[in-house]
Amino acid sequence: MVATGEKQQSHRPGVYKQKNKEHKHGKHRTKGEIERGNKGRVSVIALTKKRRKEQRKLDKKNKANQLRQHKRDLILSEKRRLGSRDGPPILVAVVSLHAAVDAGAITKMLRQEEAGGVVHQGCVVSGTSDSFGLVVPRFKQRFTFLKTNTDDIHSLLDVAKMADSLLFVLDSAEGWDNYGDYCLSCLFAQGLPSHALVCQGLSDLPTKKKVDSRRVLSKVTELRFPESRLFPLDTDKDATLLLRHLGQQRQRKLGFRSKRSHLLAQHVTFTPNDSSAQSSTGLGTLCVSGYVRGRPLKVDRLVHISGHGDFQLSQIDAPLDPLPLITAAPRQSKPGKGDVDMQQDDPETEAPVRVLMKADPSSRETLQTEAEVDPMDGEQTWPTESELQEAEDARKKKRVMKVPKGTSDYQAAWIVDDDDDENCDLDEESSEDDEPDDDMMDESPDGNGGSQDGGSDMDSDTEEEEEEEEEVCPSERAGDDEQYDEEMDEVAEEEDLKRYREARANDMFPDEVDTPIDVAARIRFQRYRGLKSFRSSPWDPMENLPHNYSRIFHFRNFERTRRRTLNEAAQEEEGAMVGWYVTLHVIDVPPSVMESVHTGKPLVLVSLLPHEQKMSVMHLSVRRHPSNTEPIKSKEELVFHCGFRRFRASPIFSQHTSGDKHKMERFLRPDAATVVSVYAPITFPPTGVLVFKQRDDGVQDLVATGSLLSCDPQRVVLKRIVLSGHPFKINRRSAVVRYMFFNRDDIMWFKPVELHTKWGRRGHIKETLGTHGHMKCVFDSQLRSQDTVLMNLYKRIYPRWTFDPYVPLSLPWFKRESTVDLQDLDME
Repeated sequence: MVATGEKQQSHRPGVYKQKNKEHKHGKHRTKGEIERGNKGRVSVIALTKKRRKEQRKLDKKNKANQLRQHKRDLILSEKRRLGSRDGPPILVAVVSLHAAVDAGAITKMLRQEEAGGVVHQGCVVSGTSDSFGLVVPRFKQRFTFLKTNTDDIHSLLDVAKMADSLLFVLDSAEGWDNYGDYCLSCLFAQGLPSHALVCQGLSDLPTKKKVDSRRVLSKVTELRFPESRLFPLDTDKDATLLLRHLGQQRQRKLGFRSKRSHLLAQHVTFTPNDSSAQSSTGLGTLCVSGYVRGRPLKVDRLVHISGHGDFQLSQIDAPLDPLPLITAAPRQSKPGKGDVDMQQDDPETEAPVRVLMKADPSSRETLQTEAEVDPMDGEQTWPTESELQEAEDARKKKRVMKVPKGTSDYQAAWIVDDDDDENCDLDEESSEDDEPDDDMMDESPDGNGGSQDGGSDMDSDTEEEEEEEEEVCPSERAGDDEQYDEEMDEVAEEEDLKRYREARANDMFPDEVDTPIDVAARIRFQRYRGLKSFRSSPWDPMENLPHNYSRIFHFRNFERTRRRTLNEAAQEEEGAMVGWYVTLHVIDVPPSVMESVHTGKPLVLVSLLPHEQKMSVMHLSVRRHPSNTEPIKSKEELVFHCGFRRFRASPIFSQHTSGDKHKMERFLRPDAATVVSVYAPITFPPTGVLVFKQRDDGVQDLVATGSLLSCDPQRVVLKRIVLSGHPFKINRRSAVVRYMFFNRDDIMWFKPVELHTKWGRRGHIKETLGTHGHMKCVFDSQLRSQDTVLMNLYKRIYPRWTFDPYVPLSLPWFKRESTVDLQDLDME
């Protein structure tokens, strides 16, 4: 009972009051309903965390403008530094693209005083026939011009890797000839820097013909250079305009050279070592002087000389700059120009050379290119009694098997001893192993006869044709035929015919191999195994590796190492800075480098990034060049241009797919990208790749272009062979197949491998019939009589270790034809 004078207290629920879920009526809740439902409550998470201040739209726009302005300032500062007092001179390479033009006339025009520059004859590039330094006080810039030798394609590519700008000299009527187009293909594939187009002889033409000639030349050049301007160079005013354009044009960056420090030699001396132990080898110290470009140069890093190998530095000196930028003297003052020339002509009267830095033997990178091989690295534990008994039985059979621990009997049946060098096995494979070329090349391209018979028929046909021609005009044709036969190389002709037939047979019957009759298939194809699914079946990349894999280096994560190395190189600010004129002391250099300089080749040095001197398995993604029509076979020796490196190697080809296994290509495909795998020094991408093939006469043809893909020794490349059989008797889903094997033991050996047909049927071997190779097979549906039964077998292959850093001189083409004549011939 409550007293009347007291007020009744109502119950107030706390924070733990149960709140049931409301009915979801599907309607949209307004902000007011949400606030009334919350009743002023605020989430605990929102109360404990600080609210982030949202940037306004104007703040975001201001930040984007600041970033854009910062990048613009960096580009402008780099552009203004090139050719100035603090940067290296603008290196301009003059390239003639037609046999009728003279690049020397271009350099002669730029040397004249009326062009506005001061010529420094002492600032020449070593190994070039025509080079000079040019200071233009009016523009406050300095240039280095050199005339390149287009006959040697390797020298042209080396100079293009270093040049800031390429000056292409065109013919006023035709533009470029066929060899000039070939040079352009190589330069575009390697990476084209900033360039300009120049032609002479337009001012001598009448006004009407001048306009027509420029219009025709513009149509020719816009195919290769759609946005480039054509500069006539006939007067001194034209030379001044050209210099202004070269000094102010936008510089195009090349990834492989902007990440590394590089130098083009302008003065080279060679001093043999005094040590008696090294005097017999002929090694010595090479002093190379030039301007540092790209990135700062560290003395502890290795340097690579293109075409000769990797070397170490002992010290870096700072001699006087042979091309000083003097702007105090007025342009009209000729005595001032004479004073500059006198200062350049007598550099030995100046102060002695300063030593900038010396290499520290403890921190200097080593020249170790291969890993140290431990012969005990592959040893296992003490074998069991069963393993000893198996080894004794195998020794009696003169065949030793090395089986990994835990391997089943079925897996052991596919494993072969790898005591012998893998290279020897690969040599046997290419000549007499499982290539369809050896078994299938006995067939003519139409499949009607053997290669010898087909070849004799072709020879007889050609002989009959020659006899008929001789009967028509024997007096005129006899001497020509004899001269033609003397110039023909019969051995090379037979090799080309064999390669052509192999390529055509591979296109018609890809990877098909005839089973030998006199040799058991289980012995002939003992290195192969079957896969139920090429995409999903496992293949251990560390299984039964060859001996050469113990000599190479590999990364746990190549992409992560690449990013870290390039970021560290971009942040380095130690060493000889960009634009300094320095002298590098390269130690233990063979005299062949100096001999190459004396022959007129340019000397190119590049500072290597960490790990770039070590050998590994490099993969290159290339496409076949349209100008090449000859078949390129796998494991054939080719010449590679990979960044600053130039080497010879025998690669293997594989498909460019995204799986963990990749099928080998026997020939370089003309219609798709192909991955080329070689043993080569590690190089960090991005880097352009050019592939050449050398003829017997010394000429090197461009066969493929592309880029560097990755460094991955664990990339599995599988070689496939296809055994074919013919259905003899068909009874619904089962059929009797013959001609795939020729004895009972081979059928039992390959019984676990799955079968398939050209029309998409799948099946397996059920049992053998007789002793002559007939077998009963079961398929998933009825087989057609015209179908062919196939069996796929696979084996992992590896490249050949034929790496050679020395590439000989590429001889010039024996004939240069104009593009107009070629077009006229095609029209006729």
